[in-house]
Amino acid sequence: MSGTESKSELFTVTTGDGGDGQQNQPKKLSSFERYIQPCLAEIVGSTLFMFVGCVSVMGNVGISGSIQPALAHGLALGIAIAIFGEISGGHFNPAVSVCVYLIGGMELILLVPYILSQMLGGVIAASLAKAVTTDIAFGNASGAAFNAVQSVDTMGSATMAEMIMTFFLTIVVSMSAVNGRTRSDLAPFCIGLTVTANILAGGGISGACMNPARAFGPAIVSGYWTYHWIYWVGPLTGALVTVSIVRLIMGDKKIRVIFK
Repeated sequence: MSGTESKSELFTVTTGDGGDGQQNQPKKLSSFERYIQPCLAEIVGSTLFMFVGCVSVMGNVGISGSIQPALAHGLALGIAIAIFGEISGGHFNPAVSVCVYLIGGMELILLVPYILSQMLGGVIAASLAKAVTTDIAFGNASGAAFNAVQSVDTMGSATMAEMIMTFFLTIVVSMSAVNGRTRSDLAPFCIGLTVTANILAGGGISGACMNPARAFGPAIVSGYWTYHWIYWVGPLTGALVTVSIVRLIMGDKKIRVIFK
């Protein structure tokens, strides 16, 4: 990413012409706006999104199944992307950041700071959620950590589910917010709705995490690490599947590495 790219190009790689024509000339950003402010936005956005998600889980044990967490996560994520997207791209998810970087949507220098910011946001969110809920609710929900996998027998299916659901999420991110030909102003809505659909579909299988930072924060606060690796391996594998598809066949000319 050159020094003259706009804020939104932390999430996108082209500007308005489908990736096949001349780019517009965006304004030059200061070092603060290019590097520091995006990381701060990732911390704040991740905190708000994951706080809502954690609280919804803690207040939902044995009540409404996956409906409440699905709506809470999806709505909160869509809103957070809408308000912070022009600053950081609104990733709030290490799997999304890895995917966006590998398809050419952000600088390498920002990848690790983004992931650390998202993990910090997850820890802050889980801590705040613990502070505003009762000890009983916190304990019953394992601190909003992912506890859907209880045995080795379901470990493989949970990992596969996380991979597929994260593939769905990251392909929506890639095609609605990064790819020049298909980029849409409805990206925040599409991404939030994808998270909602995935939780409704896969919440009972793996918890429908799709986000290593969302798993990491509650695990730190609650100390619940059982099968935690699933929520890194599954989402990151799903992101890599998306990268392969977008880079090879679905991306515009700027993104594709073949059939240009």
